[in-house]
Amino acid sequence: MAFLYLSFFVVGILSGPVLVDAQLHDEATLLAIKEELGGVPGWGDNSTDYCNWEGIHCGFSHSFVERLDLSRRMLRGNVTLISNLKALEHLDLSYNNFNGPIPSAFGNLSQLQYLDLSLNKFEGSIPLELAGLRNLRSLNLSNNLLVGEIPQEFKVLENLQEIQISSNRLSGSIPHWVGHLTNLRIFTAYENQLGGEIPDNLGSLSELKLLNLHSNRLDGPIPKSIFGMGKLEVLVLTQNGLTGDLPEAIGKCIGLSSIRIGNNKLVGVIPSTIGNVSSLTYFEADNNNLSGEIVSEFAQCTNLTLLNLAYNGFTGIIPPEIGQLTNLQELILSGNSLLGNIPTSILGCKNLNKLDLSNNRFNGTIPNDICNMTRLQYLLLGQNSIQGEIPHEIGDCVKLLELQLCSNYITGSIPPEIGRIRNLQIALNLSFNHLHGQLPPELGKLDKLVSLDVSSNQISGDIPPEFKGMLSLIEVNFSNNLLAGPIPTFVPFQKSTNSSFQGNKGLCGEPLNFLCANSIGSDQANYHHRVSYRIILAVIGSGLAVFVSVIMVVLLFMMRERQEKASKSVDIVDEATDNQPTIIAANVFVENLRQAIDLDAVIKATSKDSNKINSGTFSTIYKAVMPSGLVLSVKRLKSMDRTIIHHQNKMIRELERLSKLNHDNLVRPIGFVIYEDVALLLHQYLPNGTLAELLHESSKQSEYQPDWPRRLSIAIGVAEGLAFLHHVAIIHLDISSGNVLLDADFKPLLGEIEISKLLDPSKGTASISAVAGSFGYIPPEYAYTMQVTAPGNAYSYGVVLLEILTTRIPVDDDFGEGVDLVKWVHGAPVRGETPEQILDAKLSTVSFGWRREMLAALKVALLCTDSTPAKRPKMKKVVEMLQEIRQN
Repeated sequence: MAFLYLSFFVVGILSGPVLVDAQLHDEATLLAIKEELGGVPGWGDNSTDYCNWEGIHCGFSHSFVERLDLSRRMLRGNVTLISNLKALEHLDLSYNNFNGPIPSAFGNLSQLQYLDLSLNKFEGSIPLELAGLRNLRSLNLSNNLLVGEIPQEFKVLENLQEIQISSNRLSGSIPHWVGHLTNLRIFTAYENQLGGEIPDNLGSLSELKLLNLHSNRLDGPIPKSIFGMGKLEVLVLTQNGLTGDLPEAIGKCIGLSSIRIGNNKLVGVIPSTIGNVSSLTYFEADNNNLSGEIVSEFAQCTNLTLLNLAYNGFTGIIPPEIGQLTNLQELILSGNSLLGNIPTSILGCKNLNKLDLSNNRFNGTIPNDICNMTRLQYLLLGQNSIQGEIPHEIGDCVKLLELQLCSNYITGSIPPEIGRIRNLQIALNLSFNHLHGQLPPELGKLDKLVSLDVSSNQISGDIPPEFKGMLSLIEVNFSNNLLAGPIPTFVPFQKSTNSSFQGNKGLCGEPLNFLCANSIGSDQANYHHRVSYRIILAVIGSGLAVFVSVIMVVLLFMMRERQEKASKSVDIVDEATDNQPTIIAANVFVENLRQAIDLDAVIKATSKDSNKINSGTFSTIYKAVMPSGLVLSVKRLKSMDRTIIHHQNKMIRELERLSKLNHDNLVRPIGFVIYEDVALLLHQYLPNGTLAELLHESSKQSEYQPDWPRRLSIAIGVAEGLAFLHHVAIIHLDISSGNVLLDADFKPLLGEIEISKLLDPSKGTASISAVAGSFGYIPPEYAYTMQVTAPGNAYSYGVVLLEILTTRIPVDDDFGEGVDLVKWVHGAPVRGETPEQILDAKLSTVSFGWRREMLAALKVALLCTDSTPAKRPKMKKVVEMLQEIRQN
């Protein structure tokens, strides 16, 4: 026993200097790293032990640095010095701006178990020296600029559980040694240039749960081995050149939740063993060469929410058993050779959101009870051989956004009940059928509809004037029918091409070349006209004589007055007056500001680039200082054209109305000036710039102080302003952090509110060609609707809220090709990241209370940016949720 105590005593004496040396070494290394990186916030405070610095965790006796987390710091510089921290087990440098090659010296970190270098700009090849990291369990090199092949030398890394090398420029093939990693659980190498076959041993020995290889150049079959252990949960192989069939062994993986094998060259049938995959929620095999019948065993996958078999060679009927999938939300079977009736059993899919059976050979009728699927938003049945009439019950599909019935053999008339589908927005396409009768005036109630096509039928009668209620129409096609009478005077009609109305012998008016006949043309009327001409000519002659006399007197008077003025100011030349444009119309709505605003000074201010503050999608903003000392913000519209001139009175009325909107979080116009083809809108000047500047410029300054409470107040203010706009039926066209202005107290005011009324093409007040919205804020559905809606506004607001929470810009190369802020945030779980890792660390690490509030706000942002418009909350609800976060 005495010997044992002596041993401890000796070890204690000997280890003391070692610990001191280690402490001095690691502290010196950290300070050198800080200097190399241009400063690391929270490092180097002499009053604290370096083991307590932010992102650092020490191990034995609080001396050796074992964990270093520098993620999300926007850092750049050389990170080679980190290799001097010999005890390091966990190294996270993700989400920064590091570039150049990955330091080969990292291979000396023999204790390293976790290495994350993702979302940087590292380039060159993967260093072979990393093969020295024998203890490595997790390697993440995703979202960089790496080239070359996956090193064969890595075959010695037998402890690897996760390999993530996606979104690089890697080439070559997937090495065979990957299949020998018995601990491998996650392997992602998507979005590279990898070719060859997937190793036939991949997964045969391992615990493989996630395999994502989409968007490469892989060929050959899907190996049976990846299903061998039955552990696989996610399989993504889309957009490759894979051949062969889908192995029956897939049925072994009862925990498999997502199968995505679309856009390949797969053949054969879907194995019936798919029914064993009880956890399956997502099956996507579109754009392949699969054949045979759709297996009824899909019905055993009771959790299935999406089934996409589009554009293959499937034949036969839709199995009636599919109707048992009560959780199914999307059934996409377009582009096959399916036939028979649309099975009534499918009406059992009560949660179905999208039914796409287009481009098949269905020859039955449309079920009368089709709207029993109460959540249906997309009904796509075009390009089939469907017969019978459109059921009148179609009007009960009140949530439909798109109805496509084109190119069938549908008869009867158009049901007026379609006018009840007030949400119909993307398209109503009934073209190339055998419809007859008249156009129901009730269709004019579809005020959100963007595209209407009833061409190539036998529809007769006139185009009802009620169609002018379709205020959102952009595309119309009435061609090749039996329509007659004048085309109603309605901007979407007159802006359409001739071909949209051709093939109707009785139609007349714009945009057709035939004018409508004039009802006044009788001989008696012509006689009265001829008699009256003499009287009119006599009156005109007398009037002209008097007019000419008056003009001559006035001209003589003006010439004399000009000569007198010239003699008084012969040496004075006022170039500004000569060049000053003529103001067509102007007004200042605020009574007590009229004396302080000089309209000529307003115009001069917008002619100087030095006064430019900002440039947005629809306007350029200038700072204008009045002679009185008043400072204004002047918005010069980019899309001013003659259409606005023609609607000048309407424009002025809209501006006057908007100036009276009473809400603290809206920038209201206080006046306007119109000259030549230019429109200037006057606003109060807000000294603290925009929210974008606060988030992306001010927060990078050395004197920046964490400001989550201010950011939350800004988020609530913007939401309140937007909710008020929706309450008064105004949809904003360009929500972005650059259009949120901050006053002296940092109160947010949402700008550009008048754009929706002055430049919205659906209102007929201007012919803009610009996309409605700023890049990165545009909702995904805008690509096919070209229509801005309240749910679209909620999406754009959600992007702004994500900016506030993450301090990341909406579109950044760091996210990877094709990935924006929304996709990056929503994709965090797939990347294995926690919500805390998404948030701006400068804010979320200040206090537990701040982090809790930010996580709650993140949930709101995720709701707002849901890909399905119907799932997004109304702005009024967003305000309530954010206020509750602040109160609690």
